[in-house]
Amino acid sequence: MSGSNGRITGGHLVAKALKNEGIDTIFTLCGGHIIDIYDGCLDEGIRIIDVRHEQVAAHAADGYARQTGGTGCVVTTAGPGFTNAMTGLANAFRAESPILHIGGQGSLTQHKMGSLQDLPHVDIAAPITKFAASVQSTERIADMVSMAVRECHNGAPGPSYLEIPRDILDAEIDAETARIPEPGRYRASTKSVGDLGDVEKLADLLVASERPCVLFGTQVATCQAYEEAVRFIRDLNIPAYMNGSARGTLPAEDPHYFHRTRRMAFNDADVIVIVGTPFDFRMGYGKRLRSDATVVQIDMDYRTVGKNRDVSLGLVGDVGTILKAVTDVANERSDNGSSKRVAWMEQLAAGENAAEEKLMSLFKSDAKPINPYRVAWELNEFLTEDTIYIGDGGDVVTISAQAVRPRSPGHWMDPGPLGSLGVGTGFAIAAKLAHPQKEVLCYYGDGSFGMTAFDMETANRFGLPYIAVIGNNSAQNQIRCGQIAKYGEERGNVGNKLGDVDFEHFGIMLGGYGEAVREPSEIGPALMRAREAVKSTGKCAVVNIWVDPNEYAPGTKRQTMYK
Repeated sequence: MSGSNGRITGGHLVAKALKNEGIDTIFTLCGGHIIDIYDGCLDEGIRIIDVRHEQVAAHAADGYARQTGGTGCVVTTAGPGFTNAMTGLANAFRAESPILHIGGQGSLTQHKMGSLQDLPHVDIAAPITKFAASVQSTERIADMVSMAVRECHNGAPGPSYLEIPRDILDAEIDAETARIPEPGRYRASTKSVGDLGDVEKLADLLVASERPCVLFGTQVATCQAYEEAVRFIRDLNIPAYMNGSARGTLPAEDPHYFHRTRRMAFNDADVIVIVGTPFDFRMGYGKRLRSDATVVQIDMDYRTVGKNRDVSLGLVGDVGTILKAVTDVANERSDNGSSKRVAWMEQLAAGENAAEEKLMSLFKSDAKPINPYRVAWELNEFLTEDTIYIGDGGDVVTISAQAVRPRSPGHWMDPGPLGSLGVGTGFAIAAKLAHPQKEVLCYYGDGSFGMTAFDMETANRFGLPYIAVIGNNSAQNQIRCGQIAKYGEERGNVGNKLGDVDFEHFGIMLGGYGEAVREPSEIGPALMRAREAVKSTGKCAVVNIWVDPNEYAPGTKRQTMYK
């Protein structure tokens, strides 16, 4: 406990340190090793969101970090509590999401004795975190929390893991002997502009360019650099493409927003600027950019620049600060080059219109079973300026990216490059918690819904209702497609077919709304009924849409995720 006698426990030191870091919420599942942290959080006014599975807690911490721009926090007990959260920790690692995972451990006095739930947590966590350590004395708890969070935000963000043995947490010490760093007194600025000479070089390249393009990646969201990104492309008249959490940076009607002509742009551009996204499988490891192109990479992590593909120029720092600096320098020139690019913009706009026209027969399909492209179109039509869209699944969600255009920055959430199924429920809880006034819609595949759906009860319990839409094809269809192509129909359906489940009853069972949809014309009305049900009941709504199991995304057909 923390009392007037000047004594304080380890759990209360954790809570004070978290509060100093601006952490106002922890996501957790209870365990005997960690209960003193809860006691401290109550005293410090830190919200405790307890879930039914630690994977959801970790995903929720990840989602909360993304939605708030701060640090997410997950607290788990030792052993299985820790291992259940591993997928969420790994997802945050690949997605560059700053979360602090605090884990329990048996007492130091029982070290190597086989205590309850004892595992080498630090050794296990080290490869998928930026920092992993065990606290060896109560006096160091707050200091090490600040150390772990500092590493979460060093360069490109990511997770840290801190193990605290039970006797260290429960011990009571003189408060004066504990170092509790003061907010704002132990953290360097992370808004680095990098090499100013390279800023000048990039500005010169763009001023001279007739056919530039830019791809904005997740770090635009990480740095909350939406305004800087928009000014960069509007002032310099550059076509922009977006992936990951950068989706929504521009509204779809903006003349600088491009979606379907990325390959055309990469093939014809004289300068390609890649901002905050690595040359990983999503970029064909850099091979989707022609070898003779002038490629500029801007990233928060020096290790990412030039990885898998040579670049003409690399800039490391805060992407918003760099974009602002480049825009300022280019605008200082007598001609920033924007007028040269009118024909280029018109060429790409024509390509966009042609590409969309090709897809319209799928988007407006009246086929039964329902074409998943029709679902994607209806979802996009349903979104409002205040809808946060979450994708959690394989092929149905991949298809949704063909149509869904979030209306505002921060309104698109997906797992990121780890491709974890099961993120949706935790993300939805986090998004609604961060933005209670906004609508949250999670589009699941039926496989991913089955992984974490019981924590929809958690959302209801804490007054965080959202709309769950399921593209139900009774299969793990993204894998099924490649399997059939490789082994034929007879063996292609092994290990990936699921049972037919009437998931709409799930929403009703939990006190909310549920509806099944089998007619294409009923998708829109069903979504509207779900919206109204969420408003009237304060509970989650489930719309279970039965979709064609034999329709696949283009990338799935070509198996580009493996190339």
